[in-house]
Amino acid sequence: MTKADLLVERGATRLQQLARRAAQRGDGIGEWLAEELTEDAAFLRKLKPSLIAARARGERPAAQPTPPAPSPPPQARAEKPNKEKKRKNGGPSPILIVGAAFATGILLAKVVDWRGHAHPRD
Repeated sequence: MTKADLLVERGATRLQQLARRAAQRGDGIGEWLAEELTEDAAFLRKLKPSLIAARARGERPAAQPTPPAPSPPPQARAEKPNKEKKRKNGGPSPILIVGAAFATGILLAKVVDWRGHAHPRD
């Protein structure tokens, strides 16, 4: 292996370690991130310069063994039946805010246009 191959392998190993840590979190985001990082590590291993050179020469590179994907940890937390968060503080409707901003913009445009008539440029 060349130095560049070792560097790529070290990066892929680091991604595998991050995937294992993310899988240990035990929540939905951690599991999703673990899957993505595992796929990225496998892809990074395909980008080794020696393998790319072999493919460019038309050779079939030897199959590289890939480390197994990290197994998801047992569910320690109980799943909440309803994951949707309800608004606790209430507040104004977003539609109301957009409508008020639109009306303010129209009013401001009319004021600017009205003041433009007071000092015409000849």
